[in-house]
Amino acid sequence: MAFDLGGGKGGIRPAMNVTPLVDVVLVLLIIFMVVTPLMTKQMWQDVPGKADEQAEISPPPPGALPPVVLTVTKSGAVQINREDVPRDQLVARLQRMINARPDKIVFFDAENDVPYGSAMEVLDLARGGNITVAVVPDAVAEPAAP
Repeated sequence: MAFDLGGGKGGIRPAMNVTPLVDVVLVLLIIFMVVTPLMTKQMWQDVPGKADEQAEISPPPPGALPPVVLTVTKSGAVQINREDVPRDQLVARLQRMINARPDKIVFFDAENDVPYGSAMEVLDLARGGNITVAVVPDAVAEPAAP
């Protein structure tokens, strides 16, 4: 503590030394200035557009082939474009269909109440035949029957 030895009425009176306080505050300020940019993290996300933007998507051209959709139903049946297919013929039929197409992609869809194991079994069968499989999101409508 510092003391003021002024000749006033009170004589000696104590005064607080603020130099250590200012030093500590400046050190903390410098620490926060260095650490703050390190705490910000950049994460890039692709957010889907609004419903209005999705409505502006143009329909496919008239000569385009309909997509190949592999579906698993609640009963466990496997369908390709809404046509039932036995599981032992699934890979061979998918390979024939894909070889005749330029895009070489099969879209996979499972109904809501299908057990996870059944859906994964069919997906593994398709992927085991070296077929590129894309999972259809819930909001996409199925194609019309051929």
